[in-house]
Amino acid sequence: MFTIFARLPRIHRALIIFFVVLIFIAILLPEPKQLAPNKTLYQVGQSYDVAIAPEKLISDDYEPSTAVLRWDKQTVGSGDSAALLFQRAGLSSRTLYELTTSSKAIQQQLTNIRPGDSFVFGFNSENELTKITHKINPYETFVIDKTAQGYRSSIEEKEIQYQYNYAQADISSNFWNAGIQAGLTANQIMELAGIFGWDIDFALDIRKGDSFKILYQEKIFEGEVIGRGKIIAAIFTNQGDTFKAILDDNTGNYFDEEGRAMKKAFLRSPLDFRRVTSNFNPTRRHPVTGKVRAHRGTDYAAPVGTPIWAAGDGVVQKSAYNQFNGNYVFIKHSNTYITKYLHLTRRYVKTGQRVKQGQTIGTLGGTGRVTGPHLHYEFLVNGVHKNARTVKLPQSKSLTGKTKATFIANAKIRLDNLEKYGRLLAMQ
Repeated sequence: MFTIFARLPRIHRALIIFFVVLIFIAILLPEPKQLAPNKTLYQVGQSYDVAIAPEKLISDDYEPSTAVLRWDKQTVGSGDSAALLFQRAGLSSRTLYELTTSSKAIQQQLTNIRPGDSFVFGFNSENELTKITHKINPYETFVIDKTAQGYRSSIEEKEIQYQYNYAQADISSNFWNAGIQAGLTANQIMELAGIFGWDIDFALDIRKGDSFKILYQEKIFEGEVIGRGKIIAAIFTNQGDTFKAILDDNTGNYFDEEGRAMKKAFLRSPLDFRRVTSNFNPTRRHPVTGKVRAHRGTDYAAPVGTPIWAAGDGVVQKSAYNQFNGNYVFIKHSNTYITKYLHLTRRYVKTGQRVKQGQTIGTLGGTGRVTGPHLHYEFLVNGVHKNARTVKLPQSKSLTGKTKATFIANAKIRLDNLEKYGRLLAMQ
């Protein structure tokens, strides 16, 4: 056999030796099961018990479930209280107390309720209160959520869009009627009077033929107009004089096209515009005595109780009563200016008290020597009576520098838009 093996070519002998050695090694190797670690193997489809430590499953930040499974809507009826509302929702007075003492915002929402208001209560699987919602308006909802730390409130807001609208009118009878005919709301009419109230006395100065035009915002929600925003720009022509006012977005105040403040140190009129019984007239005949005497002021007729405003910032020089002036208030605004308010029904300020422009200092009446209820208003400059309608008034702070330059550029755009909308309206 070895003789046969020896006769074989060398390469054949080498291959035979290699395969013999390979077979021998394979015989000596252990089986695959003997090579695996000594532990149980898991079989597919077989179930096994697993040891779990319960303490590892509890988080320090664990909060009870706040998922809402049930909603309950309650509407406030006439005479209903928050306690009754909660009772109908199946909630205790203690829950109401916990809510109203958790924050001022929640207290206000749950205590200042009116008939027609609706509250939606949300409960979880344990029938515990987890959420309350109250619709404030079409685009704002007040939300109360229960958390591990207590009750938390927030306001969910839906997006509101704005668009421009335009209105104009020529005054034929009075300013108020012209505003109504132009489609303005009562608030817009008063806002417009407030913007120009430092330059125009709307009780005295309005004449037939005066005119105004305004560019204002409209609030759009889900494609519908839901309200009106601020006046963006306005032009008012009064007795041949034209005044322009543009809103400054940064301050919320109005300035003219050159950045000068519309607001002055004094109001032209110390009350809402109404019918006037007499203009400034130095030779007016006294209504009681019939004698011609200087009438150093302006009389405003308005309903008794109409609020009277301080024309400017100052200190009350005198707040008293006598048989001629009735209840009266004198305000010293500086060493230069003094304003006087006579025949009041009530006085709301005392001598020495500081007052702000527009602050109510009393109410219109008919006390003292008068023929009927009215306000007698006087304006003194360095002790000399002046016509409050025409006297030149000191201005408030105007814009300067880069702020002024930016405003003037924006003002031009807004005035151009105002004129553009006016032309479009005229074409319709």
